[in-house]
Amino acid sequence: MAHEGLPAWVMLAYLIAGVCFILSLRGLSSPATSQRGNRLGMVGMLIAVATTLATEAPIPPGSVIPRPSPEDLVILAQIVAAIAVGGVIGLVTARRIKMTDMPQLVAAFHSLVGLAAVLVGWAAYLNPQAFGIAGPDGVIEAQSRVEMGLGIAIGAITFSGSVIAFLKLAGKMSGAPIMLPARHVINLGTLVAILGLVAWFTQDQSQWVIAAITVLSFAIGFLLIIPIGGADMPVVVSMLNSYSGWAAAAMGFTLHNTAMIITGALVGSSGAILSYIMCKAMNRSFISVIAGGFGAESGGGGDGAAKTDRPWKRGSAEDAAFLLKEAEQVVIIPGYGMAVAQAQHVLREMGDLLKAEGVRVKYAIHPVAGRMPGHMNVLLAEAQVPYDEVFELEDINGEFAQTDVAFIIGANDVVNPAAKTDKSSPIYGMPVFDVEKAKTIMFIKRSMGGVGYAGVDNDVFYMDQTMMLLGDAKKMVEEIVKSLAH
Repeated sequence: MAHEGLPAWVMLAYLIAGVCFILSLRGLSSPATSQRGNRLGMVGMLIAVATTLATEAPIPPGSVIPRPSPEDLVILAQIVAAIAVGGVIGLVTARRIKMTDMPQLVAAFHSLVGLAAVLVGWAAYLNPQAFGIAGPDGVIEAQSRVEMGLGIAIGAITFSGSVIAFLKLAGKMSGAPIMLPARHVINLGTLVAILGLVAWFTQDQSQWVIAAITVLSFAIGFLLIIPIGGADMPVVVSMLNSYSGWAAAAMGFTLHNTAMIITGALVGSSGAILSYIMCKAMNRSFISVIAGGFGAESGGGGDGAAKTDRPWKRGSAEDAAFLLKEAEQVVIIPGYGMAVAQAQHVLREMGDLLKAEGVRVKYAIHPVAGRMPGHMNVLLAEAQVPYDEVFELEDINGEFAQTDVAFIIGANDVVNPAAKTDKSSPIYGMPVFDVEKAKTIMFIKRSMGGVGYAGVDNDVFYMDQTMMLLGDAKKMVEEIVKSLAH
């Protein structure tokens, strides 16, 4: 790839791509504009990739348009073939993936970005002349060694950390925190060793140095994520997204690719900002996210099962329909169970029937509902729920005292009062909906034997004003809709 003397049209194309990425992030900030934001991101990436491919061949002095040689054409064909294979895999995966599996898919994507950064860094180390970062003697520029070392380190941390996040989100590994003795000392020592090796790499480009950076970085990614419990995994996914962006930005400096630097910086900074917002929403320390093991110091207060020996009340769809029709305001709180049952469409139908009866219907979304930020917003938007009926936690929490029915469908941890009262609980300190203040609580869950993702029992199940509606979320709401229609 040519690194110097790029034509003006190339720099302009990269600038346009960067603007598309910025507008994409702006669009993704709201469900109403998210589709347009996605399209702008796709256009920006297409421009960036096409421009990079167009400049793959060296540009002869005084020439404006690249003149690829036969060897360059072969390389270009290989690159296009690799893009085609990856594109087909991505298209098939996107079509087949369930919305409920989206969090672990995002974690898997982050791992691939991290691994790509590691592989690019090693390719640049093994053949620095091809990347234009070394002289004829093969000595890599000190600046490029810093970029290479940091890119490999961040990429390796992102890869191994994302793999653990994927395994926990997919249920292939326990979501409970795994505590290692003196883990903070081990983590801090490993990070200091990595930074020390990166500094040493600027003076000595021996292969053992970069190999040690890679191995230790893979290890620290693993060590940082295993102590984190399932309740805090949405923040982890967001933070790993930030790491993947910084890894891409570091590799962009190594490759002298402006578009990659811009894209990586945007992903890294936006991911960090989102992580901060989520930490604030969950009452977590942002520094603790980076340190690992946050929200898991106590080891949890739940025993992993609901205490069904306590008295609780079971209701029917007919009972629920009667109370809902008589209410003045109903606040619906969707969660992961709704996503699993794909109940969003029939839920909107229920809301429409209630509004036809003169009932005020609102939807309450927790920042981390569904194991990933925005998970519930996307599902409700898919069901064409009006945006002005959807409220964030801080905007609606004060209304539960004036709410006749709090209708909880598939949510659990986000309505658990243990987050406010039980200091031994793994979700303690996380802001939750004050559903206990509502006159009536309707709680749809599959059975009384299950607990939330954090693995703790929920006192809301056993409150006097709570009616448990047990069964598949979609079928239960369909029965309520039939009763409302009669």
